[in-house]
Amino acid sequence: MSALLQAELLKLRTTRTFVALVAASLALSLLVVGLVSMLASDLTEQEVRELFTADFAAIFIILLGVIGMAGEWRHGTITSTVLAAPDRIRLLGAKMLSYAAAGALLSLIVTLTIMLVGSVILSIRDEQTAAFSDLLDVLWRNLLVATLVGALGVGIGALLRNQIVAIVGVLFVAFVLEPTLIALAPEVGRYGPTQGAPEGIVQVAAFDGDDSDLLLAPGLAVLVMLGWIALLFAAAAARLRGGDLV
Repeated sequence: MSALLQAELLKLRTTRTFVALVAASLALSLLVVGLVSMLASDLTEQEVRELFTADFAAIFIILLGVIGMAGEWRHGTITSTVLAAPDRIRLLGAKMLSYAAAGALLSLIVTLTIMLVGSVILSIRDEQTAAFSDLLDVLWRNLLVATLVGALGVGIGALLRNQIVAIVGVLFVAFVLEPTLIALAPEVGRYGPTQGAPEGIVQVAAFDGDDSDLLLAPGLAVLVMLGWIALLFAAAAARLRGGDLV
């Protein structure tokens, strides 16, 4: 597993896709945090804390996981990858772990940057800033979400295999299906893997801030995410083990 993990991490470090997604995630997060920090007035400490959860790393890392796994089929490299690592289950596990690590790294870069920039702007404007303990709390929550969705993306890519279908499906679920469920049936929507459970981990309701009481407890939200990952891993592993690669 160690050699497989090192090989997957090497692929990530040498691909332009990872760099591009880091840049896109950082730019979007900085745009949102920068605009709010410059334009908003009379922010409370809680509102500043919530501002720094505007880390878009999660959606980009889940897409990176999808691209990294489904891309093996799109570019026809899955056969050579399996020949180099015949144990398909260990290969899938290494993929999940490597993209989980990539998610943590991406979120670390983005979160620290938006915290620094946002805090400087708010301080210059004599607005409320977040306490160091609050910043640490937001940081670990953001990192945990990005870590979990990185593995989730690999599971989705391995199960669906079609890169375009998987990407469109993730975006539909994240920005249409789950927000609709959260609005219409929050008791169901809060268990979703791209919005509901991650919101429970960060304790910020992105799509319906008035119903924050409906958020899952952080511990339960983590278990829900692990459940989704385990389900996708099992389904993808069964398909990998029992079917052809092409």
